[in-house]
Amino acid sequence: GAGKPPMYGDYEAQRHWQEITYNLPIRQWYFNSSDNNLQYWGLDYPPLTAYHSFVCAYIAKLINPDWVALHTSRGYESQPHKLFMRTTVFVADLLVYIPAVILYCFSLKETSAKKKASTCALCILLYPGLILIDHGHFQYPLSLGLALWAVLCLSHDWDLLGSMAFCLALNYKQMELYHSLPFFCYLLGKCFKKGLKGKGLVLLAKLAGTVLVSFAACWLPFGTDVEQIMQVLRRLFPIDRGLFEACMFSSPTHCPDKVANIWCSLSVLIKIKNVISPRTQLKLSFAVTFLSLLPACIKLTVQPSLRGFKFALVSCALSFFLFSFQVHEKSILLVSVPVCLIINEIPFMATWFLLVSTFSLLPLLLKDGLLLPYAATAPAFLAVCLASFSILEKTSAEDLQLKAFSLSLKGYTSWFKSFPRIVRSLFLLSLSLMGVLSVLSAAVPPPQSLPDLFPLAVAVVSCLHFLLFLVYFNVVILWDSKNRGQKKIS
Repeated sequence: GAGKPPMYGDYEAQRHWQEITYNLPIRQWYFNSSDNNLQYWGLDYPPLTAYHSFVCAYIAKLINPDWVALHTSRGYESQPHKLFMRTTVFVADLLVYIPAVILYCFSLKETSAKKKASTCALCILLYPGLILIDHGHFQYPLSLGLALWAVLCLSHDWDLLGSMAFCLALNYKQMELYHSLPFFCYLLGKCFKKGLKGKGLVLLAKLAGTVLVSFAACWLPFGTDVEQIMQVLRRLFPIDRGLFEACMFSSPTHCPDKVANIWCSLSVLIKIKNVISPRTQLKLSFAVTFLSLLPACIKLTVQPSLRGFKFALVSCALSFFLFSFQVHEKSILLVSVPVCLIINEIPFMATWFLLVSTFSLLPLLLKDGLLLPYAATAPAFLAVCLASFSILEKTSAEDLQLKAFSLSLKGYTSWFKSFPRIVRSLFLLSLSLMGVLSVLSAAVPPPQSLPDLFPLAVAVVSCLHFLLFLVYFNVVILWDSKNRGQKKIS
């Protein structure tokens, strides 16, 4: 959206939030007024995002007051300001996201050797989707970084610190709800294991207190007025917009259904928004999302383990992406980052998923003029994973964590002998299909009668991949042995 009024793009959204938070009192940040037109990139993220915007604005004001001047700074895109904005993203990376990745990789038992830990960290940090969105489309990695810190804390049994870190992540972006149920179920399962009449009850009380204090601290400036709280919540969850409102391609002449989830893909055949009322859409998406993530959550609560927790983060986030209400293309990053956490355990499937997730962002990346970075980073990521993990050699049922599942199938022996070859063939076919669609999307004009042909093809192909991945991750979770990779909970 650079240089394209009236909205300009996500870069302008971040700049405008700095303008609003610096120049207006807190009580006006989320309310429509002559100084804060909510139709023009109004704040729609939780308080921590607003506080972060204020800090950035304070620094910007010291450098050049024109960058955050009320009203007159709209659409400001000078080179010095771009350098400043990009620097704020790098600083967020360096302070929050990158340290969490490095410490996580060096804490893994499976990658205790420094060389293996460094390789794992390199692959995660080179994931193209996050690079292209954070530094191209423009957003901050703070919510994902805080969620990583939460996972890191839980892996060391620092449950209270982990809970606080996740509360901060949730109060930075409400989309962290994608990860909320695995955190809740894992910690609740630990309390059950310790016994709710003893240590478990004490832990549960401490966790509840930590969550309440963390939320109270974040919402304190808004807590004196119920209407303030309700207005913030209305901005965070605008359910009246409908099932597809969050899609970036919405326009009067173009079909808005471009996100690679089940609703947008089904709308190619059935125009759901014309058949079902918005309220019914909300209920339907809630029901399907809840049912799809229920098995993993039950398993995690009954048999809490760190390994199960990480796989549940992937499965539940993917369920939210595929079936929930108002999904954005960028929300796939909420699935991809947990997949990065298990790249050392299932390098083949993790690499495959991360490539598909990047491919699913292609229409958005083309819209942002990021074709060249996409064409450079995706093959580079694949090359690094091939060199680091030898992924094509790790396609057996055991390598893919499917040994227990295969043993439960009658007559599995003959079929699973050819399993690695089948999986490799599907992977190469998938790469070829994504490559062809990428070239067609970038170089071939679509038919005039079907202007959205290629974006829809990308969405549907990606959605089919994600559905298969959802089945795969749930199979791994449900057939996992009870205590595999689990620390003793006492």
